[in-house]
Amino acid sequence: MEPLIGTTTDQAPANPAVTDDMLATQPVGYWCGLTQTAVTRHLRDAMAKIDVTQPQYWVLNRVNGGPAAPSREEVVAQLTHLADGPHEIARVVDQLLHRAWLRIDEGQCLHLTDAGEAARARLRELATEVRAVVHQGISDEEYVAALKVLRKMVANVEGDGTSGNRF
Repeated sequence: MEPLIGTTTDQAPANPAVTDDMLATQPVGYWCGLTQTAVTRHLRDAMAKIDVTQPQYWVLNRVNGGPAAPSREEVVAQLTHLADGPHEIARVVDQLLHRAWLRIDEGQCLHLTDAGEAARARLRELATEVRAVVHQGISDEEYVAALKVLRKMVANVEGDGTSGNRF
């Protein structure tokens, strides 16, 4: 780990009621976790009202999103890291096949049916509506700045693997 230059802000305990002038002392992991939980819960609650899950939306987007139709195994491999467990995406593929939102061709590749494309389009509209709620009062410039900071934090701790953890 490279030595820090200048003064270092002390790390304070997580406090959801902290005033703006003390935000620099707050742990980013706490706030990222709180944000992830709240945003995911809000999105999943909205999707539940139309009897769809977030992982189902992921699968519909993945099947629709590539230059070539993916196999079941490719979809599972590409999305499992997002899922709540190692078997969730395979189950979702089965659910979507059962709903006739997906079909399998003779080459064992997955395709959206017309009903699946209609569901994917509706879910995209819903996700856009949820995004508008989440982003209310936040400009695109502020959002981009926040993501750049988070991306830099990830790079700081993951980097090229040479900085390591001195503790």
